[in-house]
Amino acid sequence: EELIARKRFPVRRVFCASPAYLAQYGAPDNPRNLHEHRLGLYSGYQTRDRWDFFRGHEVISLHLKPPMLTNSVHLLAEYGCAGAGVVCIPTLVASRYLVSGELVPLLTDWQLSSFWLSAIYPHTSRRGVKLQLFIQHLMEHFAGTPVWDQVLIDKGWLSQEPAELV
Repeated sequence: EELIARKRFPVRRVFCASPAYLAQYGAPDNPRNLHEHRLGLYSGYQTRDRWDFFRGHEVISLHLKPPMLTNSVHLLAEYGCAGAGVVCIPTLVASRYLVSGELVPLLTDWQLSSFWLSAIYPHTSRRGVKLQLFIQHLMEHFAGTPVWDQVLIDKGWLSQEPAELV
């Protein structure tokens, strides 16, 4: 069946760790240094274990094999806050921990590729009232830069323009 996809907003991700972890192990100053740290990563990213970092025209591609791999971004946030390692979580989850100081953003001069959160539904459902109300709600409340990203952009921890996944 034919599907319809409507892009809503890019999913930016941020590497971060707790102040306690950083006091004990230090912070990576380059993406290549991530291999020296205990990592917690999300298992559901489209790129699997390949990570692309962008800074201007410079691109670093790494294959990261973390000891902690999970499909729960909330578990990763807890792992990071507990001082267990460096985690990469979506800004939607990370923002409150970064603003509170429970987590510290890392590699902020580098961007990760992002992908779009999209509403995907069957072509045959496009006229459903509930679906249309849901899509309308998404469009009204998630237009432009998400609030949780704007806070990080204002602090200089996140770039205004996401690097899109190619």
